[in-house]
Amino acid sequence: MGLESVRSFLANAAPDVEIIELEVSTATVAEAAQGHGVSPGQIAKTLSIRVKDQAFLVVTGGDARLDNRKLRDVFGGKAKMLDSTEVEAITGHPVGGVCPFGLATPLAVYCDISLKAFSEVVPAAGSRNSAVRISPEKMAEITGAQWVDVCQ
Repeated sequence: MGLESVRSFLANAAPDVEIIELEVSTATVAEAAQGHGVSPGQIAKTLSIRVKDQAFLVVTGGDARLDNRKLRDVFGGKAKMLDSTEVEAITGHPVGGVCPFGLATPLAVYCDISLKAFSEVVPAAGSRNSAVRISPEKMAEITGAQWVDVCQ
């Protein structure tokens, strides 16, 4: 899955969005920001979370931090991060390449308002060295994401 499922998803949902593959790892926010020449906030990190028995994705600005109280208020319970094995199993993407595109399992996607500070963000694209450049609004639109305020 991973990169190929993202490639297929984007070909249908946003054929104008190109996947960028770098020779170096962009698995962390710092690596991705450096590799793509953007600020850490522009890196759209995708977090895999579970509240009660519901798993979902939250995409935030790379320098944003989740706020546990806001998460609880928005999602109705204590949020827990999924472990790497479960993340890869439900998204089809390795940790460091997780994105809201081309998912192995249909998951609800939420975009934090921290992304709206930028006209263009850089989420991963299914592998540890791939990404796309996309407006936050378009990313939310093509993934069916809802906007939330869950960061500090």
